[in-house]
Amino acid sequence: MIDGMVEPGFWPVARVLEQQVRRGPGGAAVCVYHRGRKVADLWAGERDASGHAWTSDTMAMSFSTTKGVVSTALHVLADRGRISYEDRVAKHWPEFDQAGKASITVRDVLSHRAGLPQIRPLLDRPDRICDWDYMTEALADASPRLTPGGHCAYHAFTFGWLAGELLRRVTGQPVGEAVRSLVAEPLGLDGCYIGAPPDAKKRAAALIRPKRGGVVGLIGSRRFMSALDRAYRAVGIPISPLLIQDALLPGDVSELLWDPRILDTPIPAANGLFTARSLARVYAMLAEGGTLDGVRLLSPRSVSRAAQVQTRGRDRVLQLPMHWRLGYHSAFTTRGRLPTGFGHFGYGGSGAWCDPETRLAVAMVTNQVAGGPFGDARIARLGGVAVSCARAVAHGVPLDASAAKRAAGLGGIAAG
Repeated sequence: MIDGMVEPGFWPVARVLEQQVRRGPGGAAVCVYHRGRKVADLWAGERDASGHAWTSDTMAMSFSTTKGVVSTALHVLADRGRISYEDRVAKHWPEFDQAGKASITVRDVLSHRAGLPQIRPLLDRPDRICDWDYMTEALADASPRLTPGGHCAYHAFTFGWLAGELLRRVTGQPVGEAVRSLVAEPLGLDGCYIGAPPDAKKRAAALIRPKRGGVVGLIGSRRFMSALDRAYRAVGIPISPLLIQDALLPGDVSELLWDPRILDTPIPAANGLFTARSLARVYAMLAEGGTLDGVRLLSPRSVSRAAQVQTRGRDRVLQLPMHWRLGYHSAFTTRGRLPTGFGHFGYGGSGAWCDPETRLAVAMVTNQVAGGPFGDARIARLGGVAVSCARAVAHGVPLDASAAKRAAGLGGIAAG
């Protein structure tokens, strides 16, 4: 059964969510804001293997979707003049000024051009990803794998400690507390944690692991990736499989991501625990030029700077042109790439983004883990449908009576 509310003009969003949840075990939630108003707030399916229903306050660990929230907190600091994108990282983190990293700026970190995508060489045992001091010290000691300020290379995990340590150094607060005080509390978010307290963990959906093997299994094989790396170099293909592999967690470490204890400690590139509603509010604020429900978090100028495209070439890790902004990438939907849209998707299917041009914000969380580093087709399809609805509403296209009736008849759903 699907539950929640949806305004008549956005009823197709409910239909798509219903179809997606029916395809497998688990559940999901989606929330949509348009022109600063919540127009869809929906959830469906099961939150755990025991069959407990997904409810309005259920949260899900959302993997890389977390990066967009952490970036938003840094933008709040920049808006207040407490940090500048042109600052060298070492200005705030003096220990970072070694091993060829003196020139790396905050802008480089946020646009994945710091040259430090590698995580595997930094780990001597799996549980190190739960040790903040170890990871930040390892990054302070590390040498760039790529030229700082040069090619973008997705910092799949290292981004979190780089951006998170900047938050900690500037605010004096652990990253989870900084995000709470800078973003979650001002916007009144009902579920937004990076490092969750016990009471919050009670609301967390249990992740459903994807099947092993396939492409993911090959990426995990050092022997296979080394051979591929040699073959590519021999024929002049400008792709480094070993760079790609080193940016991702090795198998023994990734096992920790399925342990409920992973939520105890902040891993700000991966373990954000959110409701779809909270994510949608963050991006609705950005879509509205920094203000939502009378609360101004950012100036319009700051939102514009954060949304400005920093890179247009192919990312060296993801092998796609991500059009990195400052902490966000382009918004991908089944309606195509939105020229002014930006946000961040996550492994497993979650994601959140906004489009200032259409004043639209879309967010999804799920425990039906599938897809690759940037989720799968579910968030793209939900986004595409939301875009179509927003455009129809903007042009005054009326919803026919039968469609409105169907919208009101989806299980426990209420028509807005």
